[in-house]
Amino acid sequence: MIQKTFDIVIRNGLVCDGTGNPWTRLDIGIENGRIVHIARLVSSRGITEIDATGMVVTPGFIDAHVHSDLWCTRPDIHQIRVLQGITTELAGQDGVSVAPVTSETKPLWMKQLKRINGDIGEWPWESIEEYLAFLEQVKLTGHIAYLVPHGNIRSMVMGFAGREATQKEIAAMQELVELGMQQGAFGVSSGIQYPPCVYANKEELVGICKGAAKYDGCFVVHIRNESNYSLEALDEVIDAARRSGVRLHVSHFKICGGRNRDKLDIALEKLEQGRADGIEITFDQYPYAAASTFLHAILPPWMHDGGIAKMLERLHDPNVREQAKEEMEHNGEYDNPVRNNGWDNLVIASVASANNRKLEGINLQEIAQQKGMDPADAAFDLLVEEEGEVTIIIHWGDDADVERVMKHSLQMVGSDGVFGGKPHPRLYGSFARVLGHYAREKQSFPLWEAVRKMTGAPAQLLRLRDRGFLREGYWADLVVFDPNKIVDRATYEVPMQQSMGIRHVLVNGKIAVSDGRLTNVTSGTVIRNQL
Repeated sequence: MIQKTFDIVIRNGLVCDGTGNPWTRLDIGIENGRIVHIARLVSSRGITEIDATGMVVTPGFIDAHVHSDLWCTRPDIHQIRVLQGITTELAGQDGVSVAPVTSETKPLWMKQLKRINGDIGEWPWESIEEYLAFLEQVKLTGHIAYLVPHGNIRSMVMGFAGREATQKEIAAMQELVELGMQQGAFGVSSGIQYPPCVYANKEELVGICKGAAKYDGCFVVHIRNESNYSLEALDEVIDAARRSGVRLHVSHFKICGGRNRDKLDIALEKLEQGRADGIEITFDQYPYAAASTFLHAILPPWMHDGGIAKMLERLHDPNVREQAKEEMEHNGEYDNPVRNNGWDNLVIASVASANNRKLEGINLQEIAQQKGMDPADAAFDLLVEEEGEVTIIIHWGDDADVERVMKHSLQMVGSDGVFGGKPHPRLYGSFARVLGHYAREKQSFPLWEAVRKMTGAPAQLLRLRDRGFLREGYWADLVVFDPNKIVDRATYEVPMQQSMGIRHVLVNGKIAVSDGRLTNVTSGTVIRNQL
């Protein structure tokens, strides 16, 4: 019989430990930020006691795909994450982020990323080490882990050139990945649909993956094509993983466009076969049939050669516009949102200036009709006016396909949440939607399997040694929620609505959310890869 006084005792909870095992009714004793005992603690007390009767107690949720890289420095804004039970986020996604940079590339990345990652003014860092050290000096509501972004290191080695890298350049990139791993990153990310990563060939991917594999890191990748050539794009990254020895994790897995629905089962079979061949493969997914990205992602890849400034310069040329229009309407060789989904399914999410704020939440077909012009010209004009700082929501698919993918054992949850403007509802609703809509209402899988997908599975991806599971000795990142009431409320029309049902959230053993309300405790940390 354990008799002692703990800092915190959580009593009578239905404990889902993150492994996917069914819940067990237990108490949890917490001391000095860590879980000390998981047992029936009838003879012990806590300085603070939390009654979890009828509630589910889980590890803190780990968001496998975020763009909080700078927003995390603003607790007044970033607090919406911990209110959802998210205690750890994996940043540095899609191959484009805030570090590493050089004095030459920093101004370009600062301008390009402030719509997505946040704007704090001048960046007082260049290396990943300096960036993580900066985060360690600010107040964080939750934990941040980081990936080495492929686009950043590519621009350090060869600028924003729209060409394949030489062997010497690939070797230089591999060294930069290794340096990032040594400084605490968990792997390398790439967004092979986005510039400058789009110009990489497979040899370059193998090179950067070798840099991560050397330190048992992962390759987290937005594949080259998620629509017409999605199968070929999966083959590319699976082979890169096979040749480099890296662990492969596919970001926001989906197959876009109604014409491509028949590819979904084949795509999942490819991932399963790669796993059977000995490659560790996983993927994340947000629980919605719509994406969110930069508006300039609608442009053909050649438009991005040289970076944002060159792209905007080209958009002033009427001949270039006509060529781009033709490709956007008919070219299926690149991941083309216009051809695959139509202008009426491309909705403006955020803009930089107040002048165009009225366009947020309106699709490009409607905007074009309001302006009396072609949708492509409306999009081009908006990009020029906003200097490229526009994000969109792309309605791409079918909810039935979302559910099919979500049921897969290799799936884990990643919100891909983007702040600002009229955002995608996934920023506010992803985790509660999985637990409420899919696990409880649709019974797509048991509740404890949903918990595994958002705790133990991403912890395993990152090789976290003391988070992601409820185990004695682990850090006390915990969520207590009502399984009968947890529900997402964010919609496309009104996206900034907080989910309901999250009662308590602990970060490093400190209560960040109590009875559904913020305590304004900022006990988050930077989590570094332990080599």
